[in-house]
Amino acid sequence: MISNRNLFLTLGTAAGFALAGCASSTPATTAASATGTTAAATTATASAAPVVPGVGLDVNNRDLSVSPCDDFFQYASGTWLKNNPIPAAESRWSSWNTLINQNEAVMRSILEEAAANTSAAKGTNAQKVGDFYATAMDSMGIEKAGLKYLQPELARIQAVKDLKGLQNALVRQQKLQTRSVFGLGVSQDRKKSTEYALYLSQGGLSLPDRDYYLKDDARSKTIRTAYVSYLTNLFELLGDNEATAKKGAETVLRLETRLAKASKDRVALRDPYANYNKMTVAEANQQFPNLGLTAMLPQLGLSSAKEVIVGQPEFLKEASTALKQESLADWKTYLRAHLVNSMASALPKAYNDESFRFAQVLSGAKQQQPRWKRMLRATDGSLGEAFGQLYVDKAFTPETKQKAQAMVANIKEAMGEHIQQLSWMSEPTKKEALRKLNSFTVKIGYPDKWKDYSALAISRESYLKNVIATREWESNDNLSRYGKPIDRSVWGMTPPTVNAYYNSSLNEIVFPAGIMQPPFFDPKADDAVNYGGMGAVIGHEITHGFDDRGRQSDAEGNLRDWWTKEDAAEFTKRADMVGAQYSAFQPLDSVFVNGKLTMGENLADFGGLALAYSALQKQLAKQYGNSPRINYDGLTPEQRFFLAWAQIWRTNARPEYLRQQVQTDSHSPAQYRTNGPLMNMPEFYEAFGCKEDAKMVRAQNQRAKIW
Repeated sequence: MISNRNLFLTLGTAAGFALAGCASSTPATTAASATGTTAAATTATASAAPVVPGVGLDVNNRDLSVSPCDDFFQYASGTWLKNNPIPAAESRWSSWNTLINQNEAVMRSILEEAAANTSAAKGTNAQKVGDFYATAMDSMGIEKAGLKYLQPELARIQAVKDLKGLQNALVRQQKLQTRSVFGLGVSQDRKKSTEYALYLSQGGLSLPDRDYYLKDDARSKTIRTAYVSYLTNLFELLGDNEATAKKGAETVLRLETRLAKASKDRVALRDPYANYNKMTVAEANQQFPNLGLTAMLPQLGLSSAKEVIVGQPEFLKEASTALKQESLADWKTYLRAHLVNSMASALPKAYNDESFRFAQVLSGAKQQQPRWKRMLRATDGSLGEAFGQLYVDKAFTPETKQKAQAMVANIKEAMGEHIQQLSWMSEPTKKEALRKLNSFTVKIGYPDKWKDYSALAISRESYLKNVIATREWESNDNLSRYGKPIDRSVWGMTPPTVNAYYNSSLNEIVFPAGIMQPPFFDPKADDAVNYGGMGAVIGHEITHGFDDRGRQSDAEGNLRDWWTKEDAAEFTKRADMVGAQYSAFQPLDSVFVNGKLTMGENLADFGGLALAYSALQKQLAKQYGNSPRINYDGLTPEQRFFLAWAQIWRTNARPEYLRQQVQTDSHSPAQYRTNGPLMNMPEFYEAFGCKEDAKMVRAQNQRAKIW
């Protein structure tokens, strides 16, 4: 499913911390003042829970047969990696899974309690969340319903008789978020952040990336073959005979391949200027006449729109041509496939099984996740803030929020000092950078203003009906922002999410309640562990405001070049060095990391770790002064800091997962997120006594440092 959130990723306004996959980018609100919070840090530290020796870091996870100076990832986590094979239902297994599982146990109890409550007042969050989850878990009801609730949607597609009818069908697919042909949504204007703008972008593909359609290597061919088999089986389930089903599947692949050839690759999508092409709706209608924009916009409640920002004009020209050039019957086959594929999880078991069988080829997972996990995630995705209110009441304390605010203040202060000390940056650029830093909005835990779901009707009649209703509601919610003042209270992640993000258009950093737990943060752990974990996450998101894309927006969130030419050249030189380092990393035979695709996340890891380390040193100085520092587990605070960083990233991953990650994800594989920044940090060499010839030590003229 492509949601409005996923459309925003194409627009390129946000960057996240995720183990894999990226964060969303909808706006949010202030949970802590962006400036003047240093005093709060001291207060919070003084009132913190007493440190429990050994908490937050299990030193038994280390592999002491490996030198930390040769391979820190293996040294820090080797025993854990050996003792934690990947479960059959997973494509990877990491330290995050421990937290995710604990989190999901809490979420499950909330949902089961809500589902059991059949007397909740109609229209309340408890009623909507309970009814949604109850229908999602009612597999017998789903089987009995069959395609009853999908038939009206299939009938709409079948009724298409001409190009105008096809255009109307595409309007409906936008509402249902079925990933059909193109993406359309409302977000802040990248160059005028005080206004919402209408965006039009490339889309229309079901495989994870355009290259899956275009590459001729053995794995890409295997995936395409499996995709055709999957679609054939879907069409047969819908009642087509074998020959018709096979022909239909090949038609879908052919149309998607045509769209893929016109699509920009993921590196090209990272250029904010190249993907910002503002034009009038009349001009867009002239350039892409067969999209039917002038008829489409009123149907979407956008009659007042006079301008549109086109992400990828060449793609939309090709899509427009194809809509008229390809037969109506073929497009109806395509829409039918997209509809059923996007709804498979809410259809009878046979559809879901086919969907998983194909997903296995991509991920390598051996068995399907239990239904409660899949439906829990569906509930969080569909009713995130209604569910989120129930979650934070049970799982997030004001004390945790206070401690997080204190850490953010300390690390922001460290970033300000780093900027002021840069030898390669001129004073005018430093002034702008500090203005941007001091303008950051910080949001922690959950929204100050929750979404209003009053217009969304959820019942116990049908899970599929509920899924369709939530998708329509989400689409309407997004499109209704057009022409209104910017809503800074909107969040792009739900409260239980184990992740974080930076949104450049709002110049904000956001930390949901879900991530404020071990291994990232533990109130009983020493500062070294918390700064190596949550501190590095906070530093990572702050640095995103100054990575290769984030640096192109100013303090107000506008796409604007505030750098001197010389400073921009110095930044690029340093960033290119990081890119070259990561492009040399090889997780599998003949598979290399894409240093350009992962640039922003790699720079954020470099900066986040450096900022957290500096903030820790200041914290230790406050705590100990000239007194000897306490070592826990026989390790110095500095060593514990780096071990805490490594424990975040300890991961076993299947080869299929790694191949897909390298091809599609802006985050590098876990072992390089651990080792990559450390190989450039003299502070790491010193902490573990690494010699100049050690594998983890780069030659001085090859060390990258930006912030």
